[in-house]
Amino acid sequence: MRLGQTSAVHFGSRFLASALGFAATVFIARFLGSGTLGTYYLVLSTVSWLGIVVTMGIPESITKRVSESDGGDQSAYAIAGVTLGFVLLLAIGVLILSFDRRVNEYIGYPAAGVVIMFLFVNLAQSTVSSVLNGQRLVHVSGAFKPIRTGTRSLVQIGAILVGYGIGALFVGYAVGYLFVAVAGAVIAVRNFSRIRFPTRDHYRRIVEYAKFSWLGSLRTQAFNWVDVAVLGFFVSSSLVGIYTAAWNIAVFLILFGGSLSETLFPEMSALSSEEGTESVRDLFETALTYAGLILIPGLVGGTLLGERLLRVYGEEFTQGATVLSILILATLIQGYQRQFTATLNAVDRPEMAFRINMVFIIINVLLNISLIPFYGVVGAAVATAASVAVSLAVAYLTLSSLLEFSIPLGEIARQWISAGVMGVVISVSLRVESTYRIAESNFVMVIILVAVGAGTYFFVLFTISTRFRGTILDNLPKRPLFERIG
Repeated sequence: MRLGQTSAVHFGSRFLASALGFAATVFIARFLGSGTLGTYYLVLSTVSWLGIVVTMGIPESITKRVSESDGGDQSAYAIAGVTLGFVLLLAIGVLILSFDRRVNEYIGYPAAGVVIMFLFVNLAQSTVSSVLNGQRLVHVSGAFKPIRTGTRSLVQIGAILVGYGIGALFVGYAVGYLFVAVAGAVIAVRNFSRIRFPTRDHYRRIVEYAKFSWLGSLRTQAFNWVDVAVLGFFVSSSLVGIYTAAWNIAVFLILFGGSLSETLFPEMSALSSEEGTESVRDLFETALTYAGLILIPGLVGGTLLGERLLRVYGEEFTQGATVLSILILATLIQGYQRQFTATLNAVDRPEMAFRINMVFIIINVLLNISLIPFYGVVGAAVATAASVAVSLAVAYLTLSSLLEFSIPLGEIARQWISAGVMGVVISVSLRVESTYRIAESNFVMVIILVAVGAGTYFFVLFTISTRFRGTILDNLPKRPLFERIG
């Protein structure tokens, strides 16, 4: 029950964060246009790629080592990870300053200094979050996400309104990340039983795990940013803005699967180290059961409402409707694939996850380079979906060689049935709306249709799925979730 409640809190926090981010992106798109939005996301793409070198799998390694340790070893691993990360940041910062002209030319804006600032605040935030996750305070680190996004959004919107333009986006981003990094660090330190400085062995074990897990970070960034990075060479910043608007909607739907894997990872890690690999089977099958809980209806609803959803950003964004459907399909596949690689990492087999991630990255880069010059943003979306599908197949074969498990086909089928009923209801609602013009505002109508669709889906699933109904009833809160905070 505690895991279910923790997952729900973590998901709720991420959902709120994404909702705030979505609202801010709509505001930015309407006030500054798709061109400025595209430039901003090219900066974020650059930061994400360089951030892989800065972190080198260290945050994941911190979570793993802290989760399987107790006493002073937890603080020792945290300090070791922090020092390694900031040494790498210093090296990359010098490199960026040495090639600042090329960085600025690619982005189309003098943003080399901004990139270094973003790398610093990202490293601080991700390191603190990894420590909290390792301490099994996933719900706490999750709660910081809406705080981070809300702070960032408020600063950005306020600065835009007083006329700061794209500079407002940079300042807001830095303030949001730095604020939660400091607040999270205070909580993490309070939860250490004692502070102990790391030995050579602590550094060795951090590096030992990180040398494989860094590719997981690269894989995540490839899933999120390869297409955007390659698009920057072949299409206008306006089309990049349209593509990232569609992408923001798609990744909105993957939040629950991410919360599930982040919540279960430290539990699987501790269980595996105590009782062996086979002990994590039940938790893994639970992860598969609910990985598509939001994504399956999201694919159906996103396909039916694609143009209306994108029109919220502005009329020019509606040309991304096809892209949106393909990207939601990609996130659905990714939702399942993520559970496989998270389980491999949890049972301390990062070298297996490494190979899976390498397959994805190579295929993703090759397909993006091959398809984008000819098919533009649609090619980028197809490349992402195809590459993650191949990596899911490889992940299945890899984990099945290590762990006996069964795919919960019955529960997944019930989710598809519920989504199908939802799709019929939405289609009928669209016809009624087009006939009687229920709402003049597209935004209001989108809210109504999404609410009707979500209500239908969960009502049908609650009715036909005994397991889902039991999970909901068992996880109704009976005690405060935050009582574990120092």
